[in-house]
Amino acid sequence: MSQEEINSPKYQIPEELKGNLAITTLDQIYNWSRKNSLWPMMFGLACCAIEMICTAASRYDFSRFGMEVMRPSPRQADVMIVSGTVTKKMVPQIVRLYNQISEPRYVIAMGACASSGGPFKEGYNVVSGIDKFIPVDVYIPGCPPTPQALINGLIELQKKIEKESLLTVPWYQKGESEEIPVPVLGPDLIDLRRKDEIQSCIIAQREKNVETNNTGSEVTE
Repeated sequence: MSQEEINSPKYQIPEELKGNLAITTLDQIYNWSRKNSLWPMMFGLACCAIEMICTAASRYDFSRFGMEVMRPSPRQADVMIVSGTVTKKMVPQIVRLYNQISEPRYVIAMGACASSGGPFKEGYNVVSGIDKFIPVDVYIPGCPPTPQALINGLIELQKKIEKESLLTVPWYQKGESEEIPVPVLGPDLIDLRRKDEIQSCIIAQREKNVETNNTGSEVTE
């Protein structure tokens, strides 16, 4: 970290002390340490995962950004790179893994499929974007994105972390950070956060069916 990066612009340091003294903020030190020690989760879904693997290999080597420790366990990671097609069958597993990642945690939607469904958007078994279930911090376009695009997305995530404040981030606010209920895969994917809305629709449909049946009985008589 350079002297210019660490010093707070609010305070002027005399020229004769600039080499020995630094005045900064807790946010600046905390965010600097976190942005340079991100641990992505070793997790891939489809073809975008191949590009993610290439990014971690010797040619592109994102270890120079402090991100080379890809963890096989969500409890030891803080970045989820959703790389590939998000099918309805996989969404419960993705949400479960997200809930197990330690906070602070971040999500990158890598590629068109993870961002919006991609070429399979109209498919019966594909979710049109993982942001319908978990919060996404950075979107990376492409089908699939190149390793350079993924590195750029990781740099953008670092820039976002730089601007965070301990006073406003949700994981340090009491009651703000809550576990996302794991969706239920039945005849279709059921988002339990919409449970009340679904129940009201079912009740309304049942009442409508009862009215229709009663009207039909009266006409028959």
